[in-house]
Amino acid sequence: MIKGVNHRVIEIMESDCEYFERAIFFVKPEYSALSEGTLRDRAKAVARAQSAPPPSRIPQARLLTVGMLLGAALLGAALLGAVLLLVR
Repeated sequence: MIKGVNHRVIEIMESDCEYFERAIFFVKPEYSALSEGTLRDRAKAVARAQSAPPPSRIPQARLLTVGMLLGAALLGAALLGAVLLLVR
């Protein structure tokens, strides 16, 4: 939540990033006297310099779950095979 009305805001809509459609920068009071062009150029440079967010860990968690289920199924099959061999 922003309190007060004396904040200068720069909104960058050309972020050149597939993840984000815009970036919003709040200008520090000591730099609010700079021209809008200077602030906008600096904001664009900062937005371009940011790296993409880290990939989600959901696929790794799903892979672990599938591996555990497959391991449990193989263990169950091995136990069933051992029981069947003992019964004969």
